[in-house]
Amino acid sequence: MALTGLKIQKLLPKTNCKECGSNTCMAFAMKLAAKKADLSQCPYASEEAKRVLGAASEPPVKGIALGSGSILKLGEETVLYRHEKTFVHQTALAINIDDTDSADAIDATLRQVREYVLERVGETIRIDMVAVTQKSTDCDSFIALARKAAEVSQRPLVIRSSDPGSLAAAAGALKGQRCVLASATPESIDNLLPAARDNGHILGVTAPDANTLAAMVVKIRDSGFNDLLLQFETHSVSEHFQTVTIARRAALKDSVKAMGYPHLCFVDTGDPLGDISAATAEINKYGGICVLPSFDPALLATLMTLRLNIYTDPQKPIQVEPKVYPIGDPEPSSPVFVTTNFSLTYFIVSGEIENSGTSAWLVVPECEGMSVLTAWAAGKFSGATIGKFCKEVGLEKQVDTREIIIPGHVAQISGELEEALPGWSIAVGPPEAADLESYIKSRKI
Repeated sequence: MALTGLKIQKLLPKTNCKECGSNTCMAFAMKLAAKKADLSQCPYASEEAKRVLGAASEPPVKGIALGSGSILKLGEETVLYRHEKTFVHQTALAINIDDTDSADAIDATLRQVREYVLERVGETIRIDMVAVTQKSTDCDSFIALARKAAEVSQRPLVIRSSDPGSLAAAAGALKGQRCVLASATPESIDNLLPAARDNGHILGVTAPDANTLAAMVVKIRDSGFNDLLLQFETHSVSEHFQTVTIARRAALKDSVKAMGYPHLCFVDTGDPLGDISAATAEINKYGGICVLPSFDPALLATLMTLRLNIYTDPQKPIQVEPKVYPIGDPEPSSPVFVTTNFSLTYFIVSGEIENSGTSAWLVVPECEGMSVLTAWAAGKFSGATIGKFCKEVGLEKQVDTREIIIPGHVAQISGELEEALPGWSIAVGPPEAADLESYIKSRKI
């Protein structure tokens, strides 16, 4: 049963020393109960408190670090739904290569993994992992490919084989690189658990059903090893969707420790539409690592955009730095536009200006990441605030023009902005950013 704040407070020193960052021990206890703090933040916690609260204060989904230097993290989730708080570590996307692929195909895939970059709302997104699958019977070539994949891609690996001996040998060859061994079954667990433990890897575990899988996890945990990923054996997207949802609910709501690990999923339906459906479901429902069958930039762009939307913090709007941005190669006489610092708004507006073929200055004041109408309604995007920002950044010294173009949706601030910027004329642009290009061309800016 989960401990309440009152029960936790009884185990704390009750000195209200504030060294943990909270004003009182009760406030700290409430944070511990909500899993928003760690007991290690209390410098005076007793051994009894550490014993009782240690396991209780762990995230319901264990955190897993992958790669040499622990460069990729999974797990540590505390909510079922993003709007309850936020999701912590996004689903890692991996590209699979087989040891039976041609040398040219392998080289091409590894190069694409290393070089692929997607720019989206100011974020640079890359492929997270490479999966190496043994389909041949040649253990040496499998190990050589795994080593090559790690060296060329510079990404953490998922190493997959149905042969426990080959998988254990590959684990030894990549000792210390914190790869994922995929996956131990009830029959192979005795061989693969020592391979993962002795070589510093993460062990994927799988079984024909969830009950057998849970029993395996309990056995492994009791042995002292806890770096695990769960791979559920399902036979359709709908079954998988249901299974992972039940597992996550069991971990978060019922404190079932055996289900409290990130998930590993291999997507390979044989059909592009089937692959995107399965991968989309995995990202939407708690995927830890989603392995795609091949490099497909169209599929990756779709999945990465979806993932970015889901794994942003709903309490922290995505925003760009408030400043004056040059669009194209503007001169002092180039036109001046203004918009808010909500990332999506900024990138849409700047993109439309760029598409028009016009170089311009884009003034972006601090609006706490709100859109135009939301910022205006909140008093963050008014004539006074825009005028004050323009003076603070020295806009009048940066440009020769004395006209500023505001979004059409806030035409009512034009009079106030004229008062805040004496000597400037205010032009009202179109309400929608999509009409900026035609607006610019019609005015021959």
